[in-house]
Amino acid sequence: MLVLRSLLVIVLVAGFSYTFTSAMAQETATPVAAAPAATLKYSNKWRLEVSEGANNDGNMHFRITPRDGTPIDINVGLKDGRGEDGCARDIRDAFKAALDKKIYKIEIDDEEDVLVKRRKGSDFAVELVESTVKGTRVNLDKE
Repeated sequence: MLVLRSLLVIVLVAGFSYTFTSAMAQETATPVAAAPAATLKYSNKWRLEVSEGANNDGNMHFRITPRDGTPIDINVGLKDGRGEDGCARDIRDAFKAALDKKIYKIEIDDEEDVLVKRRKGSDFAVELVESTVKGTRVNLDKE
């Protein structure tokens, strides 16, 4: 009978590399290179179109990334029953509190849209990173 003292099997599962060695089948996870992040789109002015009110208490996590600067994360808490106009005002207020007033101008337009404009500095990208708010949608448009 032939006894194998060492068996090496490499299996790729769900983006990770697993190595099994001998009868004990020790497991070692090594991350595989991730796909490149989506290319950011930059502009000097963004329109955040808010649709529908909040159907639960939740949080929206936005990220502003200047072309030549450090990303700024902005969290917006929204309450259940808040209408779309109120959600837009809450987003505006959170952006105003987080962003330098000398660099960005933030205002409401058409009652349910938030405009974020560059006063000076480089163009910037806006992303909605995550949302736990049901019902409320935010469409990000470059202007």
